[in-house]
Amino acid sequence: MLFRKQETENVERPYLPVLEASPAAGLSSADAALRAEMGYRNDPVEPPTKTVKQIIASNTLTFFNFIFLLLAVCVIAVTDWKDPDLLNLSFLIIVIVNAVIGIFQELRSKKTLDKLTILSETKATIIRDGVMLELPQEEVVRDDIAVFSAGNQIFADAVVVEGEVQANESLVTGESDEIRKKPGDALLSGSFLIGGTCRARITAVGADSFVSRLTMEAKKSKKRREPEMMRSLNSLIKWIGFIVIPFGIAMAVKEISWLSRDVPTGILSTVASITGMIPEGLYFLTSVALATGAARLARKKTLLHEMGCIETLARVDVLCADKTGTITETKMVVEDVVPLCPERYTADDLRLIMADYVYAMQNDNDTMAAMKKYFNGTVQQYAIGSMPFTSAKKYGGVSFHEDETYLLGAPEMLLGPEYPKYEPVISQYSAKGCRVLLLVNYDGSLSDEAPTAEKLPLGLILLSNKVRPEAPDTFRFFAEQGVQVKVISGDNPLTVSEVAKRAEIPGAEKFVDARTLQTDSQIYEAAETYTIFGRVTPEQKRKLVQALKKQGHTVAMTGDGVNDVLALKAADCSIAVASGSDVARQVSDVVLMNSNFANMPGVVSEGRRVINNIQRSASLYLVKNIFSFVLALVTVFFALPYPFAPSQIGLVNCFTIGIPAFILAMEPNFARTEGKFLTNVLWNAMPAALTDVILIIGVILFYLAFGLAEGALSTICTAVMGLVGLLMVHQTCKPYTKLRIALMITMSVGFLVCFIGFGKWFSLSPLGWQDLLVMAVLLALAWPLFNGLTRLLQKLRKKLRQLREKRKKDE
Repeated sequence: MLFRKQETENVERPYLPVLEASPAAGLSSADAALRAEMGYRNDPVEPPTKTVKQIIASNTLTFFNFIFLLLAVCVIAVTDWKDPDLLNLSFLIIVIVNAVIGIFQELRSKKTLDKLTILSETKATIIRDGVMLELPQEEVVRDDIAVFSAGNQIFADAVVVEGEVQANESLVTGESDEIRKKPGDALLSGSFLIGGTCRARITAVGADSFVSRLTMEAKKSKKRREPEMMRSLNSLIKWIGFIVIPFGIAMAVKEISWLSRDVPTGILSTVASITGMIPEGLYFLTSVALATGAARLARKKTLLHEMGCIETLARVDVLCADKTGTITETKMVVEDVVPLCPERYTADDLRLIMADYVYAMQNDNDTMAAMKKYFNGTVQQYAIGSMPFTSAKKYGGVSFHEDETYLLGAPEMLLGPEYPKYEPVISQYSAKGCRVLLLVNYDGSLSDEAPTAEKLPLGLILLSNKVRPEAPDTFRFFAEQGVQVKVISGDNPLTVSEVAKRAEIPGAEKFVDARTLQTDSQIYEAAETYTIFGRVTPEQKRKLVQALKKQGHTVAMTGDGVNDVLALKAADCSIAVASGSDVARQVSDVVLMNSNFANMPGVVSEGRRVINNIQRSASLYLVKNIFSFVLALVTVFFALPYPFAPSQIGLVNCFTIGIPAFILAMEPNFARTEGKFLTNVLWNAMPAALTDVILIIGVILFYLAFGLAEGALSTICTAVMGLVGLLMVHQTCKPYTKLRIALMITMSVGFLVCFIGFGKWFSLSPLGWQDLLVMAVLLALAWPLFNGLTRLLQKLRKKLRQLREKRKKDE
């Protein structure tokens, strides 16, 4: 064993010289323990999920919680501890409950997701003391000998010491070309292997590795774009944060100085106006609904890397899928051997050649595993050279002598101009759903860039995958839900088409050979026209996904192999299976832990349920926010008294927003989410908000004209706002179900009981006959005004949509 000085160090730790261990023996246990003790472990640079402290801090140390705390101090300062007006602090209870539930939900979700993450973590294959071990990646140390094969992602920087592999460094360099790695060549962490098997010495671990440095640098770069809903909510809250403090100051000055109201009343009115403007429940509802959705999916063995991808799932209208592992089972079998020149090479002769061929190859993919199982005869000769099959070339080869080389791969790629001569027989088997490989005797060399030398076609190898029993039901669900399915495969397009027909995929007869798509414009047109894409390269998969996105679609991409990675990264939402390659799982937003594509309808349905219900419930919250903002604006500019106390806002919130929103947010709702979140919510909330504003201003005008008492003013306003809120709940509950009927009755009765029986608790005053008459008139106006505004705004929105569509057509 040799020692040499380490060239670079990024982390401060005791110096330890590099140890070049034997590829066969690896490090000794003592050497590995020494390196672990001295800090040369492959520890991650950051935890995969939030810590408990981070969860608590993110739910408590917020801008709006600070505002609410400040408002609570103001209320306490002007309220007698024995006064029932302490219910004016009810908003603080909601904030505390919000934080507690948020913390609980995130901790529960973290526990579930961490368990699944542990289950899905890829083990590292390491040689120690001459024994091959599987260890967690963080237990690998520098100088360990690791075993890498096709489909593995390189988890730490290494150098090849034995064997030969094809690496794709597109994830770290942006270049998708396959690079052959021989002994002495470096393997970059973050890259992945396309073919071959090797043993490599780990040269940099933890924060020293290339991928870790990229991770730390990425913190300074732009983060992944947030989903539309969360982006809208964050924008809304940011703008509210800008205006709430100056608005609060103006309200306090108006109430106490301009209107000469006593300080306690002025402070309580100001607090009520500010709490009404802040959508504290909306952001909380969104966070909890997303976390609940993530937890539900986790119980169904579906791991989300990002909770926000739930929204993307709800908006998906195109699903791109591979044939193998999605439509068909991953296990492949050899069906038969078909000689092409039986006078010289019989089927038995081909089986003998293939037995020697597969013996020379590594068992590094499903196709080769199936052939090794089928061609298990006695080896007659040993190879002097081999070239593994790659997705880019679509063929591999073996040399037994200088003048005896065989290539095996896609017939179109190997035959070139001669393909039409053999197309009838090849198509005959492709039409049966078989994957057809061609074996040729090649006069050239394995190092040739393309198989241009003379070749003799010997025979066809027929392989097949069984269609998954659940596939037809799965694709029928997507068709019913308005989701187009595009099958993108590296196999023969006719073969894929036949398999897709058996899986009952709509449009399966519309197929194209991707080799005919030479330009980006051809790919763009084909993406919209065809359903089945065969002979697709990894780069073309990516371009197809990008073309669909440019056409306005929300694209989900499923994949399990390294050839799917580029497309997975390009998709709006990427979905991998746990049995797939390491890198496919790591770059995907969603991982199906039981590797069952039949779970996809449930995953998409959960996304739609969460987002549709959030959108529906959000309208209830924004009614209060829009109304409170407009009313505060009007009362400031016209020096009118603000008619609510915080406890009254809390009463209305409880029965017309809080309880209904959370119940409705948990209902089934599987319609595809369309349109912009904030636009939809604002249009839905506007009729009730405007009804509130008009009627409450009417109450204030009655108060000024007829000299109503301030207690009567706030009581009538509470009744009006409560009724309008219940009308909004009624509108949101349509169409009614048994649950929604029960909800509507319970909320109405609950509000009525609190308003009549516990009025003192909510600063409500007894009303005289004149007050009751005013309240009756305004309550009677609530329904026709709300209904009229709803119809008017619906017509206005329809007209604007038509104008927008006309403008797009003109452009």
